[in-house]
Amino acid sequence: MFDIVVANGLAVLPSGAQPADIGVAAGKIAAIGAPGSLGPLGAGRTVDAAGQIVIPGGIDPHVHCRWPIVVPGTTQHQMTEGPARVSEAALHGGTTTIIDFALVDDGDNVQRAIERRQQEWAGDCHCDYAFHTMVQGKLASELMPQLAEAVQAGHPSVKIFTTDITPSRRGRMVDFGDIWEVLQVLAKAGGIAAIHAEDNDLVMHMYEKLTREDRTGFENMAEVHTTLSEDLAFNRVIRLAANIDGAALYMMHTSAATGVRAIAAARANGVPIYGETLHQYLMYNSDDYKRPNGQIYHTYPSLKFPADQQTLWDATNHGAIQTVATDEICCPLRIKLQGRRIDDTTGGNAGVEPRVSLIYTETVEKRGRSLVDFVGLVSANAAKIMGLYPRKGALAVGSDADIVVLDPRQRHIVRAAEMHEADYSPWEGRDLAVWPSTTILRGKVVVDVRTFSGDLKDGQFLPRKVPEDIRSRPAV
Repeated sequence: MFDIVVANGLAVLPSGAQPADIGVAAGKIAAIGAPGSLGPLGAGRTVDAAGQIVIPGGIDPHVHCRWPIVVPGTTQHQMTEGPARVSEAALHGGTTTIIDFALVDDGDNVQRAIERRQQEWAGDCHCDYAFHTMVQGKLASELMPQLAEAVQAGHPSVKIFTTDITPSRRGRMVDFGDIWEVLQVLAKAGGIAAIHAEDNDLVMHMYEKLTREDRTGFENMAEVHTTLSEDLAFNRVIRLAANIDGAALYMMHTSAATGVRAIAAARANGVPIYGETLHQYLMYNSDDYKRPNGQIYHTYPSLKFPADQQTLWDATNHGAIQTVATDEICCPLRIKLQGRRIDDTTGGNAGVEPRVSLIYTETVEKRGRSLVDFVGLVSANAAKIMGLYPRKGALAVGSDADIVVLDPRQRHIVRAAEMHEADYSPWEGRDLAVWPSTTILRGKVVVDVRTFSGDLKDGQFLPRKVPEDIRSRPAV
């Protein structure tokens, strides 16, 4: 007897989309059979997915929960919403796993940073989660063996900045000598580097230039965080990795055609590199900064240009981009709008809830992409790259029963008032082709026709190990 049978849906399996029943027992997928074949075996509950699409739970590999935001003109910080709120929104939208960051502060060690973050999240997250270790500034030599130990302990991804991003955030950038050292450590230990890559010299020069010219409004952001900056930084990091056997790269929030071309060229040469973009970059461009409350579309690096958008979309079709993330920052509209300058505008976005349905609409409905390719962008590829597959990201026997039923029979208009994140949405008014009718987390129905029954004790921390094939060649 099964705990749950998801019956009669169009299941997006690793081998392709086909009508199927999915049987769940003890939190795992226990059987997959022809429609109508599993119900007679008995089930505590049957979810009728007839006319609907069944996918593995979404994975957002780039979120920031309970994250500090500087109050413009001060040294004070205000904290964004924590994992409790973000994870509830994620589950409503069909995302069952999120990956945040464990920041190693000055004078800290890696183990303490990870333990501190785990303590903050324990019992405070509705969905499953993991952390990228984040290092910044000048790296002490003793940090290197600590990173290796963290990789072995199940924390294989390390976030690195090549820029301070804004003049007010001095101390984020890791110099290229230290990046060289980290890449060697990760290559030997079995990790992967997650890079925020912009050329710091050029970025800071453009801040100074626009300030001199009294063009400090945020609508000029693309002139600071330029496509050339992405070109220079991506290629420099890639050259480092290409000279280290086993060095693997995950290029976070790729925003420009220059970044796409750098990733594509490296992949063609066999470098194990993977590209992430954000739904902001796919759906908005620098012209949107001129709209009312244009800050709501912004994250760092900046929005770019229509030609960059088109290149990014092309790259999601078995090209340089493997994942679509959110760079989630969940905060009220007043905080999102508090900065109006190129150097104080709040980054990030409230987007974890509509992400899955939005990308379905843009890929499957509008561009005719396959359901398997859609699932790759929102779930399977992140699971593979970040060391969670096939536990996560797959409808397969033995995988966690993270199952989402998408209903295409009723379209969904995004309304912030109906969402579970912030009091605004950059996706307000978007017409989405699907919306989750059911979300199951490890065999527990946590969303049923928009009724939430999750518990803060449901979320589990996920230790990870990046597979050898991911680290040895472009395997996704």
